[in-house]
Amino acid sequence: MNEFTITSPSGQRMFANLPAYYERSRVMKADMNAKGVELDYFTQALNEVLDQFFVSTATWGIEIWENELNLTVDASKPIEQRRSVVESKLRGAGKFSGKLVKNVAEAYDGGTVDVVFRPAEYAFTVRFIDTLGIPPNLDDLKAAIEEIKPAHMTVDYKYRYLLVREINNTMTLNQLQQRKLTDFAPFLD
Repeated sequence: MNEFTITSPSGQRMFANLPAYYERSRVMKADMNAKGVELDYFTQALNEVLDQFFVSTATWGIEIWENELNLTVDASKPIEQRRSVVESKLRGAGKFSGKLVKNVAEAYDGGTVDVVFRPAEYAFTVRFIDTLGIPPNLDDLKAAIEEIKPAHMTVDYKYRYLLVREINNTMTLNQLQQRKLTDFAPFLD
């Protein structure tokens, strides 16, 4: 007679708590495996629902977050961009300041951002420090900053690119070929 193997992690844990005289019982092993499989599915479903309570792990629940915050639902956008819009909206509450702009911009970019105010010009600059090229969801970031900034202020965006001095004698031709073209500074006319 073949030995029955419990494949369910929950079934294995439950079977380990049974009295020793069930050690050889195929019926009890099958019973614990069947119940364990159901418990594994239930645990997985609970964890999936729990993930929806946090913006950083939300999947199908991101639409609920977007609706709650009166954001436009665009299912064609990648989930990471949708999460960054929600995260930015959540961070964007409060008094307008450089820290607020920085928090909102970093929620979109995922990297370090520097914000420099020019009070005499009623302007400020958002400078991307870690990200090379133009961030993929820049339009969403611009919309979020327009929503939180005072109407009389203007905003500039400064992007970081790889420059000749950063690659000269430091990168091989193979390493350069692995980089995206958008990582390099554009030629200006």
